[in-house]
Amino acid sequence: MIRHSRVFRKYLISYIVILLIPIIAGYMSYRTSISVMTEVSIENSVMQLQKSKELLERRLAEVEGFTRQLAIDKNLAKLINERVVSNNQNVFGIWSSKQFLTTFGQTNDFLRNFFIYLSNYDIVLTPGSVYFRPDHYYENFHYNDMSFEEWRKTVLEPTHRSEIMPLRHYEFIKEESSVITYMQTLPLDSFQKPSPAVVVVMIDEKLISSLLSGITDRYGGWVHIADDKGQTISLQGEGEPDLETLAKDSELHGQQISRFYDDHLVISIRSDQNGWLYQAGLPREALMDNAKKIKAITMTVTGASVMIGLMVGLLLAYRNSVTLNRVLAVFGQEMKTGHNEYDFLQGNIAEMINNNKKLESELRRQGPLVRDAFFKRLISGEFQTRDEIIAAAIQVNAGLSGNTGYAAIIQIDGYSGMDNVEVLIELNAARLVLKQKLQDKTGPIPTTDLGSDKVVALFISPEEEGMMAYTKEQIDDLLLNLSASLFGEYKISILVSAGEKFDSLTGISHSFEQAKQAMDHTAKSNKKSVFWYGDTVIESATYYYPLDIELRLLGTLKAGEIGEAKKNLQSIISHNMEIKDLSVEMKNQLILEIKGTLLKLLDQKSVVESSMFEQVKNRIIGIQTMDTLDSFEEEVGPIMESLCEMITSKKNDMHIQVVEQIKQFIGENYSDSELTLYHVAEQVKRPEKSISQIFKNVTGSNLSDYLEKVRLDRASELLKENTHTIDDIASLVGYNSSHSFRRAFKRVMGVSPSVYRQSSID
Repeated sequence: MIRHSRVFRKYLISYIVILLIPIIAGYMSYRTSISVMTEVSIENSVMQLQKSKELLERRLAEVEGFTRQLAIDKNLAKLINERVVSNNQNVFGIWSSKQFLTTFGQTNDFLRNFFIYLSNYDIVLTPGSVYFRPDHYYENFHYNDMSFEEWRKTVLEPTHRSEIMPLRHYEFIKEESSVITYMQTLPLDSFQKPSPAVVVVMIDEKLISSLLSGITDRYGGWVHIADDKGQTISLQGEGEPDLETLAKDSELHGQQISRFYDDHLVISIRSDQNGWLYQAGLPREALMDNAKKIKAITMTVTGASVMIGLMVGLLLAYRNSVTLNRVLAVFGQEMKTGHNEYDFLQGNIAEMINNNKKLESELRRQGPLVRDAFFKRLISGEFQTRDEIIAAAIQVNAGLSGNTGYAAIIQIDGYSGMDNVEVLIELNAARLVLKQKLQDKTGPIPTTDLGSDKVVALFISPEEEGMMAYTKEQIDDLLLNLSASLFGEYKISILVSAGEKFDSLTGISHSFEQAKQAMDHTAKSNKKSVFWYGDTVIESATYYYPLDIELRLLGTLKAGEIGEAKKNLQSIISHNMEIKDLSVEMKNQLILEIKGTLLKLLDQKSVVESSMFEQVKNRIIGIQTMDTLDSFEEEVGPIMESLCEMITSKKNDMHIQVVEQIKQFIGENYSDSELTLYHVAEQVKRPEKSISQIFKNVTGSNLSDYLEKVRLDRASELLKENTHTIDDIASLVGYNSSHSFRRAFKRVMGVSPSVYRQSSID
């Protein structure tokens, strides 16, 4: 009996030890579930907060874009710069500007409430009214905590550079609300005091809150936005925090921080664009709802498993303690039972392999649809570069093996305007037959459907050596043969059009557009072969020089890009020579239009101040009408080169001045450990990215490398003087710690500061 009890106890203890595994597993599962749910909630909230931030910044950028649009308005600029004589106001100009402002608030809810103050007229322009005295406007629209004089001194008179006034209570004709205020001085580069004009946009907090409602709607809690000075822009939700306490906690002001604060998980994101701080407080209880359910399930399952395990352990311990042989027999039986678990696992693996094969089969089935979508994007011109096209083609296994060729459209004739179900089914079958016959005659070429009755085919010449490139004659023969075969076997009649040859994959969309234009002429031509775009001579009483083409030419010249400017000019000349049938009068008128475009550039400051201004101006004015547009292109080319040279030269001079300002500022402030790219940009009044690129272009080195060199050169001098400790020198030359100074010094100089000092003394 004692022997039996000892064996029983051994087996029971072993089973109890085994039962610890599900207990530990249940606890770990619960902890993991809490961690995962918290991480998922944080990730979702960060994503929503990031999207809300991006949406708000985009909407504020629209407001900034609105002010820039006002800045380039000629009528408004004229009003701003007019010298006002008493009792002689430009009433029509003021009325025109008011009318111009009317449409903005109708299309953008952020622009529902704004005005423009003109200091020379001392008037306030709004989309609906003109207030010839600002105090009249202030009677209906004003901040509750700001007097008229304060409003004038704070808003109307100072110079503003995209400034935003934090949240304040505001009254709109006796209706109170809370707004943030965006202020911008016009003209944009004005430094006059008082400002010539200022645009003021009052943005209702409710509009900002609507952009953030997705976070509070899902979890509850609160959302807070503060500007770079810590002043509140928007605050909404439930359980609003103690803002002063939050502001003092520096750990919550990082680029992206998630930390529990009291009963809320506080997520903070700081904008790289304007330094605003976006914070969301999610209630701990809301985050833990799912975790509590998992906890209950885990504890229930774990408890049941332990109880069942104890009962089974007692039973097995009793049975296994009867005799050792029976234990061995049961153990052997258990081994067999264990094998059944592996059989179960094996069955699951087999099922996974089977599912994987099904997935591969589904991907192969979807392959043609993905390729078809790629070719549709290709012909519509959605890709910007050849590399982008090649990467997408490889991904969908499109098989593009060349760069040149032709785009053609094949239309099944006789179905135009018919769209009932029976016709669509018949058209679908006809397209399949058409594409199969096309592949039989040409080999595998890219095709895609265009509507229900058209197929687009791309005849791309292969780059492999020994392979023949497609020519117009070959394509004519192939498609004529295809037309005869389709009509002879299936009574399917087709119309074919093709664009001109493209020389790169990015030109496919242009050739396709030409083929579409040519398709409009196929029915009239009665041709049995391909109708080429070159056959569509467009008779026109006027020339081709649309506004967007003129703006593109002006833009490339203003940027100093002579290569792109010449390409644009060549495109204009080619289109009017090859496509248009211009009369002599229209040709002369086109020359005068392009001449006028060049004269517009003479208003540029960089051109006016150039020593070549008069010479280039006389050359432009001296352009005469010519016999051919080719002669005109030859004469205008050198003039455009001179214009670009003047603009580029002026830019280079300005960049050199900016670099000298940067060097002087760094030379005076290198010892400031807080000196950053932002401070340098603020000093020279240029964007941060802009000054980095300018400095690199002029000097050939990075701005950060130059700052480091200045600091280390000065450090070398101080080390030679041997009057300061290394820690003091690190502080004197602008390093936050001696460790970072030592590391930088050794990286650049090749030796540590102490070794350098010793070698200088020796």
